[in-house]
Amino acid sequence: MNGGLYTQLLDLACGAFLLAAVLVLWRRELAVIVRVFALQGVALAALAVLLGAHEQRWDLIGVGIGVGVLRAGLVPHLMRRALTVLSADPAHREEVRETQPLVNVAASLLTAALLTLLAYAVARPLTALNPTPATRALPVGLAVVLIGFFVLVTRRRALAQVVGFLLLDNGITATALLATSGVPLIVELGVSFDVLLAVLVLQILTTRMREAFGTTDLDDLRELHDQ
Repeated sequence: MNGGLYTQLLDLACGAFLLAAVLVLWRRELAVIVRVFALQGVALAALAVLLGAHEQRWDLIGVGIGVGVLRAGLVPHLMRRALTVLSADPAHREEVRETQPLVNVAASLLTAALLTLLAYAVARPLTALNPTPATRALPVGLAVVLIGFFVLVTRRRALAQVVGFLLLDNGITATALLATSGVPLIVELGVSFDVLLAVLVLQILTTRMREAFGTTDLDDLRELHDQ
């Protein structure tokens, strides 16, 4: 793969990766948010495969394939199953949509733009040390970390907060890939299995919350606790 094609494909993958995080802030339907997260998983997998192909590292290509299977396939499938259970129950159909986030859509998109600018400002000294195509894309990973944390603290539905946590993890993975030109296969597999375990635990907790309290809106649960 020549340098020009590699740079273009890397920029395309990073652009799709960041765009997916912004779309999570824009959309309120949880089913759409899960699909967008799956697309981000594809972009993250493509990022790892591109780095592996450029450096002729089969272990990194294997990491990309594993990331794609887990974060674009298995984890979104588990979240879609949880949404199917919610939508099948008439008493909980309103919970398939993030109706009242703590920050509205317009303010969320503006915040995402500011966080992206902050990521570029913070990463500038790092990219100046080694200005390769991968390190120049490093701010994208940092921006997704910040946006994921923002989703985590501003969304009220439990499943939306799970997506925020996963965005945060995707951003950390992308930052590690871009900063170090890949991480060892065993490390990435261990992190991926930790993510899968966290999603399974959160799905079980969400189901138990809905059965016990009839809702997964965390503000409603806080009101029950205060009472």
